Amino acid sequence: MGKRLRQQRAGRGTPTFRSPKHIHPGPGKYPPLSKELVEGRVVDLIHDPGRYVPLAKIVLDNGTSFLTPAAEGMYVGQRIQIGPGAKPENGNILPLGEAPEGTQVFNLEIQPGDGGKLARQSGSYAIVVGRSGKYTIVKLPSGKQKAILNTARATIGIPAGAGRIEKPLLKAGNAYHKWKRKAHKWPKVRGVAMNAASHPHGGGSHQSESHPTTVARETPPGRKVGHIAARRTGRRKR
Repeated sequence: MGKRLRQQRAGRGTPTFRSPKHIHPGPGKYPPLSKELVEGRVVDLIHDPGRYVPLAKIVLDNGTSFLTPAAEGMYVGQRIQIGPGAKPENGNILPLGEAPEGTQVFNLEIQPGDGGKLARQSGSYAIVVGRSGKYTIVKLPSGKQKAILNTARATIGIPAGAGRIEKPLLKAGNAYHKWKRKAHKWPKVRGVAMNAASHPHGGGSHQSESHPTTVARETPPGRKVGHIAARRTGRRKR
């Protein structure tokens, strides 16, 4: 009997494949929705391993605190406004419906109150394009335009840490520590480089799958490798 595949072992949920939560300071989410304008102060900028964007710890005037991805140019002691009526200034959190057209925003909520889901990566941002009734049209970092409810919140500015990918890793050790913080297994051996007993793509005198790599959605775990439930196969016609 061959060795279990990586995805089979990961599915068991053992600590080897589990994210090391103890090294993370906490979730970077907005506080619960409020119909009133509240203000707070940035008391600390915290490094979160594996996130690449520093987290800003904000303490509101009512005493509650939360962590959120920091905006480029944010500093300790900065006053932050949150909620309806907040000024469209760098670092402030306000409903998308109140952000002027052409504004750069990040950490957008898909549904009001979910804490922020879109454009959270360092240096990425969305642009407010226009309005359509109760929806705001935004252009995402991928270039796709998406309609989001006006009451969903976003942060003005761009996430800190822009230019991170411009520096090369240079050596394998840096790549190892990069993925170690995210609980990704690295390096990954190609299936075609394995023995036939270790992977469905393994075996043979040359490194080739030697058979179609598309598999059905209901394929059993030991066979479920390659293009899972592919929408199309073969070369794309021009």
